[in-house]
Amino acid sequence: MRGNRLTVLAGATAVFLLGLACPAAADTTVYADLVQQNRSGVSGTVVLKVSDAGDLRVRIRARGLMPGPHAQHLHGALEGGEFHCATTASDADGDGWLTNEEASGEYGSAFLALTTSGDTSGESALDLDRMPVADEQGRLRYDRTIPSARLPDGLVSQLSRMHVVQHGIDANDNGRYDLDSLGESTFAAGLGLAGVPEEATNPASCGVITGAGATKMPHGGVDTGGKPSDGNQSLPWAVVGVGMMGLAAGVAWRRRVHRVPDRS
Repeated sequence: MRGNRLTVLAGATAVFLLGLACPAAADTTVYADLVQQNRSGVSGTVVLKVSDAGDLRVRIRARGLMPGPHAQHLHGALEGGEFHCATTASDADGDGWLTNEEASGEYGSAFLALTTSGDTSGESALDLDRMPVADEQGRLRYDRTIPSARLPDGLVSQLSRMHVVQHGIDANDNGRYDLDSLGESTFAAGLGLAGVPEEATNPASCGVITGAGATKMPHGGVDTGGKPSDGNQSLPWAVVGVGMMGLAAGVAWRRRVHRVPDRS
């Protein structure tokens, strides 16, 4: 009996010592603070949590958005390079507005479309029919768990390299996406879709991931960037033509349902 007790005690001691020798499992929750892009006035928070099964829960709370639908995505790189939120330094033509094309060099590739239901691939990257909608006070609440099977390979392991971008601004402060202020989206036009307002595709907010394993914010701001990775796991903007059809439909729906009176 005494021998059995000693054996059990020795085993327990070994387990305890093994626990001390092995580092604790990495925290699977990371965070981001949303900061405004294009003087949108948007702010908010993002929480990303990976479950033991590998599913990704995304929670976003934002305010200051134009009432209506807003495309949003996880951006970054899976192999090399550091990508961050764009600043006015990326405004190549100096017109005072960051377009999607100007900002993409800082953002990197889009890896996950943060839709409210269904597909999260590149084909849904700008499908406003399934993107979250800001209420009439400009508040947006998003909470979705995306199954591991829908996540690009390598995304979870590189979650600390990612950041969140929301699109859709109200440049002329009239409560809707239209062509009156910034004209037609050159990004959409480049995909062969005419008549999509640039307001609908321009970035409204961006949040750099912080938390377990995340790189720290560059000293002095968020204006450090690099060239997008050539990895094949990303969702390059060139494949979102189908999603842009959803964008055009979403803009039309926005005009019908979510138009608010002019503030002038």
